Amino acid sequence: MTNHNEKCMPKRIILVRHGESQGNLDGTAYTITPDNKIPLTELGIQQSKLAGQQIRRVISNDDTRFNWKVYFYVSPYERTRATLREIGRSFFRESVIGAREEVRVREQDFGNFQESERMKTIKETRERYGRFFYRFPEGESAADVFDRVSSFLESLWRDIDMNRLHHNPSNDLNLVIVSHGLASRVFLMKWFKWTVEQFEELNNLENAEFRVMQLGSGGDYSLAMHHSAEEMFGWGLSSEMIADQQFRSQACRGCWNEKCSWYFDTFFDNLVKATAKDLSDRRKEEKKLEDMLEYSPDEEDHENGEDEEHLDNKSVELGLRRYGTKSMI
Repeated sequence: MTNHNEKCMPKRIILVRHGESQGNLDGTAYTITPDNKIPLTELGIQQSKLAGQQIRRVISNDDTRFNWKVYFYVSPYERTRATLREIGRSFFRESVIGAREEVRVREQDFGNFQESERMKTIKETRERYGRFFYRFPEGESAADVFDRVSSFLESLWRDIDMNRLHHNPSNDLNLVIVSHGLASRVFLMKWFKWTVEQFEELNNLENAEFRVMQLGSGGDYSLAMHHSAEEMFGWGLSSEMIADQQFRSQACRGCWNEKCSWYFDTFFDNLVKATAKDLSDRRKEEKKLEDMLEYSPDEEDHENGEDEEHLDNKSVELGLRRYGTKSMI
């Protein structure tokens, strides 16, 4: 991780999904109302209000600490702005540095007005194709959301480094991002360098549910500072991912967790420490491969009128016969 201004580092970054919306209750709402204008239900309002109380208690250590401040980022959608409005009821004005609408943490774009039967078919196709790369017609894929959330993260760090939030270092700084389920999962994926395969296994946040990334003793952020292993397992994190969170809770900022297979081992097979004999044997195999690929067809092949693609294939085939396929594996 880049060496950011340590005095201004947030104590916590909290990701909150909006409360229950009319679209969560009745999918046909999207057929007549633009996605960005879908409101909260009455239950969603109450969920958001409760989430505000819970977040305040996390930040204040059950109202026993008072040297803290909070700054909010919010998606421009009606349901997220309404969620923030209810969350804000749990905070005094003096504890809130400010709030900003951030369009890059908006919901995944599913297209415009969504015809319910067509969307059902499309979502079934997405399950077969894969949630991360499937792009909705006239909309976005999760990969597209990843790109814009990554851009937001860069801006977030600039805000911190340049102290654009006007934070007094004597107070704990808490950033609360009120967003959507997929955007929050993609945020965590980007931050913790999770793979696409790991993302596919993650469960969505419930309405008004939140995740707390807290600064550990060594200066790295971890979900394990606030959440239990059982909670994280319920979110879809594997045992390796949970172990990495536990490592981060005490690791120095920028430390590399060599036990994380997806940082290295998952990309290779059977990597071992090389001996001099290994290097010599490998060079012999590489020389055979070079000779095979440089094997030239004779002039008779050209005179017979064989095209270049056929000759290239013939070269490889003759090379394999010459050296044997086993040696080339």
